[in-house]
Amino acid sequence: MTAVSLESVALSIGGRRILSDVTLAIEDGEFIGMLGPNGAGKTTLIRALLGLVPAIAGTIRVLDAPVRRGNPAVGYMPQLRQPIGDFRLSGRDFVVSAANGHCWGRLWPSRSDYRDTERALELVGAAELASRPLTETSGGERQRLLLAQALLGSPRLLLLDEPLISLDPRRQHAVIELVLRVQRELGIAVLFSAHELNPLLGTLDRVLYLGSGQATLGSVDEVITGPVLSRLYGSAIEVVRLNGRIFVMSDQYELERGEHLHDPAGRHHHA
Repeated sequence: MTAVSLESVALSIGGRRILSDVTLAIEDGEFIGMLGPNGAGKTTLIRALLGLVPAIAGTIRVLDAPVRRGNPAVGYMPQLRQPIGDFRLSGRDFVVSAANGHCWGRLWPSRSDYRDTERALELVGAAELASRPLTETSGGERQRLLLAQALLGSPRLLLLDEPLISLDPRRQHAVIELVLRVQRELGIAVLFSAHELNPLLGTLDRVLYLGSGQATLGSVDEVITGPVLSRLYGSAIEVVRLNGRIFVMSDQYELERGEHLHDPAGRHHHA
């Protein structure tokens, strides 16, 4: 089965062309890291795969079927940029609120919704969070609950929109390990959007890099090169490998560093 297939796809938001003539295929069971500069179209592509942004050209297929809104075989984990606030919803109610693909679910979830919620909570190791108010959870714990939401209904494809934002390196590692464990246990495909490659090294099957309206999909060694990234950034890029890490440089400035700064309190900063 092909998890995602794009054939000559173009996407546009507000009259601005985001992606042009993109053709690629992600196979069932693959773990794909999606990277690229701000504005390259990572979130737009995820929204297109959810059926929320129609292609202005080309064909999008998800799990060997035409893309459609509300596909229960697709799980989605949105960005969590802002604090929850003073909302006293429990972890369990937060997860079950997403039953049937709705933002806040049905007014009265069914017994099967709650059974599915307990399954998802156990799968992500969040059963102990079920009774705690969201306001008493950390950023990493909330990411577990968001992942549990995405797993309701047993999806075959997970779309994760920058789940590492606002997390310190230790919590980033925990989230990546959790997603990898769930992906391997369920045998599903994952498209994991991130702004930095290094936390994902050793985890990815392939990397999808977006930039300048284009997309390149391949192994890390195939995609993360000076010539490929220079084309995607539209400027001269140097790739430096040092002590098992990869640095994407432009005029001695590390591009991926500083796009997002992290602190343990979960606040989000722009450099």
